[in-house]
Amino acid sequence: MMLFSPKQYHEEIDAASAKFDLPVEALHSLFRNAHVAHLKRTSHQIKSQTSRHVQNYLNGMSILNISKKCNYPPSMMARLIIENIAMMPGGDENDANKKCQSTDAEGETNASTMNTNAKPIPPSRKFVTEAVRSPEKILGCASDCIIPQYLFSEKRGKRTQLEGRGVGSNDDRQFDEVRERTISRLALEVKEAVNSDPMHGPRHDRERHNIGMEYELLLEKRLRSMDIPFETEADLRARGTARTPDILLSCPVGLRVRRKDAPIVQTSTTSAAEIANIDKGTIISSSVGENTKQEKKINNLREELRNINYHDDEFYEWKIICWIDSKALYGDIETHNNSVLPQVETYVHRFGPGMVLYWFGHAPLSRLGDGHGDVVIYGGDLPDFFLMPTGDFHGRNGKLSIEDDDGDDEVGT
Repeated sequence: MMLFSPKQYHEEIDAASAKFDLPVEALHSLFRNAHVAHLKRTSHQIKSQTSRHVQNYLNGMSILNISKKCNYPPSMMARLIIENIAMMPGGDENDANKKCQSTDAEGETNASTMNTNAKPIPPSRKFVTEAVRSPEKILGCASDCIIPQYLFSEKRGKRTQLEGRGVGSNDDRQFDEVRERTISRLALEVKEAVNSDPMHGPRHDRERHNIGMEYELLLEKRLRSMDIPFETEADLRARGTARTPDILLSCPVGLRVRRKDAPIVQTSTTSAAEIANIDKGTIISSSVGENTKQEKKINNLREELRNINYHDDEFYEWKIICWIDSKALYGDIETHNNSVLPQVETYVHRFGPGMVLYWFGHAPLSRLGDGHGDVVIYGGDLPDFFLMPTGDFHGRNGKLSIEDDDGDDEVGT
């Protein structure tokens, strides 16, 4: 039931993070990507039974319970119900009623039975999105937002609550008066469904957008600390450039990456929380001995630079990149190959080869497409150093020296 309880969902993700020593953000991104892939394969089965779901709602079953019964995201089920029983203000109400009415054997209108062959005129996509985002505002008044044919469903959803306040079950007039002073059942249940969804819905869309913006800003900050010139997506759009990556480098740079066919080795990675707190090349931490660890990392990097073999390396190769695209998610196989790769290949055609940076890690390189070698896939953080056209190496604090801090020699060709 974790898919219908944000609290339980986050508890499970936190437990898995502690058990497998993986960042919470990476697990959340991986799980959501897998769930979205599952929905793409199965949503047509849910939508093919729309009439049954709408009938269950009209008979008094809550949107959340319908979602649980179908194992479908509550916020998406809320959209489905709104699309089929709501009407837009100023819409052709008479035509909608004509299409939505069903008749019994004697030809009389039967409001409690839904005609599966007649569907209401669907509200616009914008209206449905706004209704899910602000249900009390858009759907608060039942008589204004629900097709009159389906207004009876308001009684079935609220009658028990109103009877508890002293409203008699047979007093329909009193019920209607109370209903007009309260928020509609549809609005309340849409709100409940959205708040019960741990992965989908307006709030999560905003969160993903904000996280993406935060990591784009972090990427810009890190490149500035490495003294690497670049233009941002905003800069490019101001110049009228279409289909822009997050970062367009002012000059091509080289980076050393593992070959796709190289054996996988266990490496230590910086967590997303540590990455978010990096300032001027120093990881902010209260743990004892952190400065010593940082110094050791710098010394190891110097040693790696001294021993680089530019021409013959069994596990590594050099790549040239002209742009970087930031992805604050886990790069699973389906998301990368079907969504990200087609997007970044347009950058290759316009700007040359580049790099996709998956902040929360990615699937094995051998399973990910690289646009015939023009797309470098990197995970976890930026590389420790880049090779500039001048032959200099630039790292976290700008131009790197392979000598000790008191040495004078710098890396060159």
